[in-house]
Amino acid sequence: MSTRPRQFTVDQQYALKVASSRLAEEFAGVFNTETIERFLHSSHDQFADRATIAQFLPLLAERFARQRLGALARVENRVEDGRPGVLFLCTHNAGRSQMAMGFFRHLAGDRAIAWSGGSEPGREVNPSAVEAMKEVGIDIATEFPKPWTDEVVRAADVVVSMGCGDACPIFPGKRYEEWTLDDPDGQDLTAVRSIRDEVEARVRALLAELEITV
Repeated sequence: MSTRPRQFTVDQQYALKVASSRLAEEFAGVFNTETIERFLHSSHDQFADRATIAQFLPLLAERFARQRLGALARVENRVEDGRPGVLFLCTHNAGRSQMAMGFFRHLAGDRAIAWSGGSEPGREVNPSAVEAMKEVGIDIATEFPKPWTDEVVRAADVVVSMGCGDACPIFPGKRYEEWTLDDPDGQDLTAVRSIRDEVEARVRALLAELEITV
């Protein structure tokens, strides 16, 4: 995380203020404004040093803060919906974990929750992974690489690791799975299609184990 003082442009300040208001409305009665702004600003810091387009920073911060706050609400039992949560992890959160999350959300719908993250997040989702998923009717083009955070790991019932090794977080009492899959990075579309199909098969098997019919 960046340790430099935050320096927001006027436009960014406005965008973050609007984002804070949206999150406050969404989490009314769950978290106070101070907590929401703390998560929003720390989420902004996660991307500040590697964002390729600065004006997108507030949007990324809002989306990441929303994910983290939702996970924290589950951890602290502020919401209880009974849905299982699965976290997919790989090194760059740019290929395998994004495809797995895409399949999981597509197949499970609102019956389960899925997150993804990386130990060393990249700058963008692998274009070949995006194209391969588009071919099967799943759009992951709007996703973005992000780090895993404690609240998301703690909120997950199952943590699936795909090559992040010792960097993956270990919390007692969690169910962990290691999926050995080729990394799509640098692979052509034909190779990525093969990885995609294996990811789909593993996701379907996991959903069956969670007793979610597809």
